[in-house]
Amino acid sequence: MTKTSKKEKTKDQYRELLIGCGTRREKIIQLKDKTEWHNLTTLDIMESHNPDVVWDLNNLPLPFKDNYFDEIHAYEVLEHCGQQGDYKFFFNQFSDFWRILKPKGVICITVPAKASMWVWGDPGHTRVIAEETVAFLSQKIYDQVGDSPITDYREIYKADFEAIYVRTNYEIQQLHLVLEAIKKRKPNVRNTRKTKRS
Repeated sequence: MTKTSKKEKTKDQYRELLIGCGTRREKIIQLKDKTEWHNLTTLDIMESHNPDVVWDLNNLPLPFKDNYFDEIHAYEVLEHCGQQGDYKFFFNQFSDFWRILKPKGVICITVPAKASMWVWGDPGHTRVIAEETVAFLSQKIYDQVGDSPITDYREIYKADFEAIYVRTNYEIQQLHLVLEAIKKRKPNVRNTRKTKRS
């Protein structure tokens, strides 16, 4: 019996999810040392695309355990979900992505840039996700409530993402995003109850 190294175990525990995979399997957004897929699960609404999981992204929650994936990749698919102005679905969807990501896990996204002719030119596009929209996924923005006209969504949105990469590729009219799931660790609580002495 051969012993598995700690590095190999970590690699085996690293999991990635490609949603709306279609027939493509390229890793368009690559993190520093993660240029290849590791334990990839594919998800698509079309069975003919041969995904691992056939699922409609409009059906929440997604069929995965909490804190399961290190990376989620969503290329040119999120603009096909929900409806423009349906803030409840928007926050529910990103809350579910947050739920299935491990702490410090990331979601890598490409969507049409808001100036792209395809943003509304494609009849299947139902919403626009812009740089400004993503700001509402960070709990930090809500520190401005009362000092600016931003809408306070904290009543329905408890997840938290930090945008670690936001760039518009003007050549292909795409917005590229990498959002990190911020999950506070629960503090260690010691039993401080005093026992009665007899």
